[in-house]
Amino acid sequence: MSFTDQQQPLGSPFSASSTAEDVMAGLDLSARTAVVSGGYSGLGLETTRALTAAGARVIVPARRPDAARAALKEVNNCEVIAMDLADLAGVRAACAHIGDRFGRLDLLMAVAGVMATAQRRVGPGWEGQLTANHFGHFTLACELYPLLAAADGARVVVNSSAGHALSGIRWHDPHFRTGYDKWLAYGQAKTANALFAVHLDAVGQGDGVRAFALHPGRIITALQREMTLREQIDRGWVDEHGTVVGDGFKTPSQGAATGLWAATSPLLAHRGGLYLEDCDVARVCAPGTPMDDGGVRAHAVDPGEAARLWDLSLAATGATPVT
Repeated sequence: MSFTDQQQPLGSPFSASSTAEDVMAGLDLSARTAVVSGGYSGLGLETTRALTAAGARVIVPARRPDAARAALKEVNNCEVIAMDLADLAGVRAACAHIGDRFGRLDLLMAVAGVMATAQRRVGPGWEGQLTANHFGHFTLACELYPLLAAADGARVVVNSSAGHALSGIRWHDPHFRTGYDKWLAYGQAKTANALFAVHLDAVGQGDGVRAFALHPGRIITALQREMTLREQIDRGWVDEHGTVVGDGFKTPSQGAATGLWAATSPLLAHRGGLYLEDCDVARVCAPGTPMDDGGVRAHAVDPGEAARLWDLSLAATGATPVT
């Protein structure tokens, strides 16, 4: 079966308007352990709240651990550890700490991310958005993989975006050595998130580890922190007071719903490598389809592209290979 054939809606009982509370109603996750990157802000905070309310233990790796602890002070059954996704040595140290504490990991939710940032070089001169959004999560998942494989049916859920439509992987220049465009860099990073889920699922399903990528919807959160108010006004997202006025925007709870559905839905049992939106599997959209019309571009779910990116990422990061 081709990836296009698999990318078809399943008839989920939930929709674009469903909230985190809707998706999690009646679920008991008291035996589950989850890692939620970015789990103290925006969609990540909604995700942490929903998982802990259902009984799960949640570990929140945070670039700003003091801010994370303050945001989560009213949330029970979670703990914060220091980790910066752009610092791969720090990612490995965080994974070692988690491995020392836990024998298995049921859920890895890759929610943290950056968008449309000014040009930044990190590590050995890597482009910053690709590093934080993809290389950091790639390393996190690879180093935590033994814990995921030790669980009974672990799931990895990666937040991508409709922004993947802006760019495939720039194989000729992934780090923008020849000129930087913040939106193309974001698009490439979000395509990388989707392709990562495709290949992680391919190599992990023999151990019962399934992976999914998703578009959470259009939501105003701290993700837009590096955009000026004028940029957001010009795009029709907010008014001059910062109030959301754009059509089709979701609340943070609605934005977290698809990731939580990916983490828990029985409809996704024995499935994986899929791109999701609005609490269901997305269709592959035709070339030239407007980005906001939904669906996933073929370049973001192509197994060949996913395998190529996997090899590039292993070589770049030196992450422990998944076997």
